[in-house]
Amino acid sequence: MDSRVSELFGGCCRPAGGGAGGALRGRGGPAPSGGGGSKAKKKNGRSRGGKANNPPYLPPEAEDGNIEYKLKLVNPSQYRFEHLVTQMKWRLQEGRGEAVYQIGVEDNGLLVGLSEEEMRASLKTLRRMAEKVGADITVLREREVDYDSDVPRKITEVLVRKVPDNQQFLDLRVAVLGNVDSGKSTLLGVLTQGELDNGRGRARLNLFRHLHEIQSGRTSSISFEILGFNSKGEVVNYSDSRTAEEICESSSKMITFIDLAGHHKYLKTTIFGLTSYCPDFAMLVVSANTGIAGTTREHLGLAMALKVPFFIVISKVDLCSKATVERTVKQLERILKQPGCNKLPLLVNSDDDAVTAAQQFAQSPNITPIFTLSSVSGENLDLLKVFLNILPPLTNSKEQEELMQQLTEFQVDEIYTVPEVGTVVGGTLSSGICREGENLVVGPTDDGKFLRLKVCSIQRNRSACRVLRAGQAATLALGPFDRSLLRKGMVMVSPEMNPTICSVFEAEIVLLFHATTFRKGFQVTVHVGNVRQTAIVEKIHGKDKLRTGEKAVVRFRFIKHPEYLKIGAKLLFREGVTKGIGHVTDLQAITTKENGLEESLGPGQLSF
Repeated sequence: MDSRVSELFGGCCRPAGGGAGGALRGRGGPAPSGGGGSKAKKKNGRSRGGKANNPPYLPPEAEDGNIEYKLKLVNPSQYRFEHLVTQMKWRLQEGRGEAVYQIGVEDNGLLVGLSEEEMRASLKTLRRMAEKVGADITVLREREVDYDSDVPRKITEVLVRKVPDNQQFLDLRVAVLGNVDSGKSTLLGVLTQGELDNGRGRARLNLFRHLHEIQSGRTSSISFEILGFNSKGEVVNYSDSRTAEEICESSSKMITFIDLAGHHKYLKTTIFGLTSYCPDFAMLVVSANTGIAGTTREHLGLAMALKVPFFIVISKVDLCSKATVERTVKQLERILKQPGCNKLPLLVNSDDDAVTAAQQFAQSPNITPIFTLSSVSGENLDLLKVFLNILPPLTNSKEQEELMQQLTEFQVDEIYTVPEVGTVVGGTLSSGICREGENLVVGPTDDGKFLRLKVCSIQRNRSACRVLRAGQAATLALGPFDRSLLRKGMVMVSPEMNPTICSVFEAEIVLLFHATTFRKGFQVTVHVGNVRQTAIVEKIHGKDKLRTGEKAVVRFRFIKHPEYLKIGAKLLFREGVTKGIGHVTDLQAITTKENGLEESLGPGQLSF
């Protein structure tokens, strides 16, 4: 990780010169899926402005992935039709239930276009193919291509989404970041409840979990909200008095928003949400009237340090003049373009921009879409919904299958006691498959032991589920298991795994910001996945001290109890203004034999 991310934490960001933005555009300019050709019609490969920087080409079609180019689909033979259906199944599998078809484009990416009649026949064939595999199609956008032809020719971009089988909807997790009072919870309330805000925070009331949150209007805990899209791309939320179960049943794609705290005193909760819940994307909310203030820069740095792709929403545009909104946009663009970030801002002003942004955002890590909207007037809110509807998953089906082949590992992030159900744990399944009635072991306890338990039932998004697959978040009911034996940061794993635990580990770190020097004996709070514990610096290899921006391999020791860690895991540590990132390079493992574990702790709680 580039140590220049430290500029975001240290508050010493230099204004970007014109050269940084230009170099970035030259290196990572908009390439994927039709972004270049969507805004200006072209003639003979030249835009109307006379420049030849946007030829009528898309990138060549990739064999993997969920994007398919088709020149035309007019009256195929039965054999050809079956082949096309098989191809669609493959693309849907690659996109985990979603595929994008570009009609009127050759395999090498040349934008040829079709006449009105040919396009109508091709879409009819595509609809038949989708029906055959149990999917629906939605036209995302149409573009005219009028080079070398007197007849208007069109290219159509179509989203194909499969109706979910066995409740296996596509689930994306989006962490919501931003400074206090930037409008995060209000925006989520508007998206998930389907009603605009009254300007005084009515929309956010359903999201708060504690009385003091309602009284102060500030989020202090992590809450989850769901927004669904059906197979036709229509929004499914709590409007029309739907329950969570009905949203899950009606949706083929689900966005789970992780609402995090904006106030600086709740920073540890925000970091825990980012490291533990493994979000696919982050949404940074910035208030148009205050701009980049408070913890905004810090949250941006956290997302970059943890390599979570993020997009930006500028809220409260109804409170400001157009000039104020433009000033906030320019302020964000300046920070995103500077060397510490190296991002290419993409301002979204239309549906066409939203489609382009969603596809480029998933394919290029440099692209950062920026939305300007209002939760009170509803201005540009639909553009954000279009973006979320089309946003593809980061992992393909092959990576998902590989994770599912591994042994079961479930991270314990939340612990509850539910009347008539017993102890319930919430978290994310990192690998493997977890089924109802499965026997697992949970640990490590304070003395390094793992205890046997049984999964009684599973719920995802508040609806019952029999099987949990890798990457999915859920709550597991553990029946009469003693809650006092559990804590956040534990893992539930398959007994065959024989998990290793450690109190001492080494990590290669970058010190992002520190006021003086970082030395042996310094105590920091370490975040590794769902693990959060104070550790002491035992040794800095090859150096006596570290200063801001320097790298080193450091040995840490947990001061309370051993934890379950894995080599290669991302690490983030903090203490006051001190912050650093890195990854685990070595573990001094404590095996079960070394720890001298006893055989039993009582009925149903055997250690091994």
